[in-house]
Amino acid sequence: MYIFGVDVGGTTVKMGLFDGDGNVLDKWEIVTRKENNGENVLPDIAKAIKDKMAERKIDKDSVAGVGLGVPGPVDVRGVVHKCANLGWDVLDVNETLGNLLGMKVKAGNDANVAALGEMWRGGGKGYDSIVMVTLGTGVGGGIIVDGNILTGAIGAGGEIGHIHVQDEEEDACGCGNHGCLEQYASATGVVRLAKRALAASDKDSVLRGTEISAKAVWDAVKDGDEVAVSVAEQFGKYLGLGLSAIAAVVNPQAFVIGGGVSKAGDVLLEYIKKYYMPIAFHSDRDVVFTLAELGNDAGIVGAAKLVLAD
Repeated sequence: MYIFGVDVGGTTVKMGLFDGDGNVLDKWEIVTRKENNGENVLPDIAKAIKDKMAERKIDKDSVAGVGLGVPGPVDVRGVVHKCANLGWDVLDVNETLGNLLGMKVKAGNDANVAALGEMWRGGGKGYDSIVMVTLGTGVGGGIIVDGNILTGAIGAGGEIGHIHVQDEEEDACGCGNHGCLEQYASATGVVRLAKRALAASDKDSVLRGTEISAKAVWDAVKDGDEVAVSVAEQFGKYLGLGLSAIAAVVNPQAFVIGGGVSKAGDVLLEYIKKYYMPIAFHSDRDVVFTLAELGNDAGIVGAAKLVLAD
């Protein structure tokens, strides 16, 4: 049995061919053609899958289906409810791609699908109820309960980055609200906190006079830089607060932390746990904090698992 896993991004579409145990047999990418409101995206994916089947002499009957992660809200029926990055409005991805291929298709939100991948083959392996937190340019998330994605009414479940954690914030989040977790715990959020800390202090710091990045901040934390450590404390406070709220609702076994910021490693987890543990509900303090392991493959792995989730 074969499964195709597809992760649709704004620049490229990552694709993978898997066996039924989740072992990757092949990986490749195609360009995401977004012109004309993304009308070419699904036909291009269908062609790429058919070409791979021809190349490997795979017949349709031996393919369990195609899983797809897309950057937008997706409901349980596989209907996308506006995907600005691709130009889609409301689109039934399961039906559209399924008709192009003549086989089963299951679509989900890309962050949710990546969480499913980490649960199956990555940092959340061994657990069936996890929260995946992706700390990148923004803060994304996926919630898995008893092995199933928590999608919500129209697929917007798991929008962890837009939990409100600060009342006095004057700057607007990309979503238009103020004080979202994303404004403090993302890569851009860490930079914002660092610039504010430098402006509010005259202490020496390796960050002064340099182009600040989240990586530079965490490298400075590891070296004991006082200003950088104060930023890490703020980061941990905001993320610990957000995750304790999530835990009180879904009671996960593990938090899996991924995205570019997570490359800082275990030191990042230390600051999160420092602020999470004292305020978490007592039943949620046994949760495991771990780092994501699949990197850029989480999306295609989770998409493959989506097909097997029925």
